[in-house]
Amino acid sequence: MKLAVVGGGSTYTPELIDGFSRLRDTLPIEELVLVDPAADRLELVGGLARRIFAKQGHPGRITTTSDVDAGVAGADAVLLQLRVGGQAARNQDETWPLECGCVGQETTGAGGLAKALRTVPVVLDIAERVRRANPDAWIIDFTNPVGIVTRALLQAGHKAVGLCNVAIGFQRRFAKLLDVAPSEVYLEHVGLNHLTWERGVRLGGPDGADLLPRLLAEHGDSLAADLRLPRAVLDRLGVVPSYYLRYFYAHDEVVRELRTKPSRAAEVAEMEKQLLEMYGDPALDEKPELLSKRGGAFYSEAAVDLAASLLRGGGSPVQVVNTYNNGTLPFLADDAVIEVQARVDTTGAVPLPVAALDPLYAGLIANVTAYEDLALEAALHGGRDRVFKALLSHPLIGQYEYAEALTDQLIAHNREHLAWV
Repeated sequence: MKLAVVGGGSTYTPELIDGFSRLRDTLPIEELVLVDPAADRLELVGGLARRIFAKQGHPGRITTTSDVDAGVAGADAVLLQLRVGGQAARNQDETWPLECGCVGQETTGAGGLAKALRTVPVVLDIAERVRRANPDAWIIDFTNPVGIVTRALLQAGHKAVGLCNVAIGFQRRFAKLLDVAPSEVYLEHVGLNHLTWERGVRLGGPDGADLLPRLLAEHGDSLAADLRLPRAVLDRLGVVPSYYLRYFYAHDEVVRELRTKPSRAAEVAEMEKQLLEMYGDPALDEKPELLSKRGGAFYSEAAVDLAASLLRGGGSPVQVVNTYNNGTLPFLADDAVIEVQARVDTTGAVPLPVAALDPLYAGLIANVTAYEDLALEAALHGGRDRVFKALLSHPLIGQYEYAEALTDQLIAHNREHLAWV
């Protein structure tokens, strides 16, 4: 079995390598190719990756290349975890929207749209190369914004499934609180990528006892603190929202905070410098503790599980993924991409039925889906008017003066990445 990781020079790749190594019985990899245009980073990351495999006794071979075509040739699956423009572009995404009093964040609002515009054309080009190399290969997308990118891949006819670590993070958190194995925790996870709620936490499967009321009663304070939302909000809703919902539920508060401190991109950039220095140490043969602060916890385990199911039918039969709606949420079009529990095997992912949603959640999902429709149109076809309409439709913007100003800012900061400018 051959896997390729596009964006393999990421400082986060050793987390993925650690998962591949530990879970090699679930996903027996014979060859792993790390693909990245940044040759200097790629060598540091690739060296550590080989040492991790060697320490843990993994027999697979790890190679590196900056040539996408060579890297994906013959691959059974390709994982996408790229960041077009790097942390510098992310830093812009997180700062210029604040000038208009709008949240600056890499996956939502104006910053999220900028990332989508930079990313979708690049991902589609890579996907075409994958299809030419092996039309049966699966594409697993971890590249943000996952929902929009996955939809672009599916609309273009690629064999693709989107993946996020939010659900597996909640699963692990709840399992620890309940003192049970993570595999025993079934989440009633519903929404769009980075716009989800846990409506139930059941033991043993979808028919098990719902322990969410108990979790909220006994651990509501700590859960609220993790999400940086008032405990009263969780109690009134009776659900656990993903931490990305804070951008919606406490938008103005978040903007005030972001204006008073360095961007997350600046923090990550500094962290990456330290990590790359560590990776260059030939004595290092495991992922460093600092990597846990980089984000993306449990991504490797989710990626292994998904790849094993798609390639061998050997992973968990039900997983939280991003895939076509196909009637699951009746208020959305079939080709909307949602994030829910789905049955996954070698034929792909099929969402499980979802109980009717309260208008409080359905309304926001519908609104953000409409934005994603327009965002994808802008990413595929370009044009200032398409960018403006996408921004105007976003529930965190929604005013024409802001949309006009943000459109100008977005284009000014991303000219080198927008072919239509």
